[in-house]
Amino acid sequence: MSDVKKPSSDERMAKKPGPNGWIILDKPRTLGSTQAVGAVKRNLREGGYAKTKVGHGGTLDPLAEGVLPIALGEATKLAGRMLDASKIYEFTVRFGEETDTLDTQGAVTDTSDVRPELDQILAILPQFTGPIDQVPPAYSALKVDGKRAYDLARAGEVVELKTRAVTIHALAVVGGVQEADEITLRAHVSKGTYIRSLARDIARALGTCGHVIYLRRTKAGPFLQSDAISLDKLNEVSSGAPLKDLLLPLEAGLDDIPALNLNQTDAQAVREGRVLSELPQPSGLYCAMLDNAPVALVEISDGATKIVRGFNLPDVAE
Repeated sequence: MSDVKKPSSDERMAKKPGPNGWIILDKPRTLGSTQAVGAVKRNLREGGYAKTKVGHGGTLDPLAEGVLPIALGEATKLAGRMLDASKIYEFTVRFGEETDTLDTQGAVTDTSDVRPELDQILAILPQFTGPIDQVPPAYSALKVDGKRAYDLARAGEVVELKTRAVTIHALAVVGGVQEADEITLRAHVSKGTYIRSLARDIARALGTCGHVIYLRRTKAGPFLQSDAISLDKLNEVSSGAPLKDLLLPLEAGLDDIPALNLNQTDAQAVREGRVLSELPQPSGLYCAMLDNAPVALVEISDGATKIVRGFNLPDVAE
């Protein structure tokens, strides 16, 4: 007699297909990016979806809030592109105290009685616009001799991180009247930029010190604050709310890439890794499409294609 347990009727029921696309979460404070990915996985599981690969497109510190792109299924193949994308943040600097973490979680390491005027702040911002060099915070996820910088800092070790080149595409004051000891700024930055370091350096250039008390990401790559859903909205999926109402298509992460429209024959050739030649399009990166379904990211060079990343979506699987 077999000891194998027979599956229940619920277990025999076919699960919903694993989704492919993007959920743009308006990440609340205190929730880590890894926890946000876990919340998506849990909702998919409890909502009856098949096991799905999930990843995020750019870490947000637990104290930060705002736009966190979360890739599902085949969209995870684009997560690296999202990490490289520029981002926009709004952040508030409080002058007079610098902390070891450069935010509200740390211990105060320096103080100053200097409080800069608005015109002084406006005058200093051009110095921090364009290509700049910055030293990342000691409390960061960068590795030093194989160990995370924040682990070394928490252990009381002196952490020395190398200066890195970043680009601040735009930097401006948000709103009009500011508090006497605070300023809120908006920064459009390249990958690798640390807003806490930017705040520290601006304060020091003004002859004082400061730290970040508020940080919100309003744009990540092509994804805007208006695309983002709340954690409460996400949690409705586990109770049966339709995921399609929250899911952006895979190609939403490629809105800056021109489309290369293919017929069925050419789409099949691309899926099989064969080269298309004598194409009239200029050289560059394209999203190969069959009807409205992405087939692959391809690089066209002198009229011939090279597959950068293929997508295995049901619509084009045949």
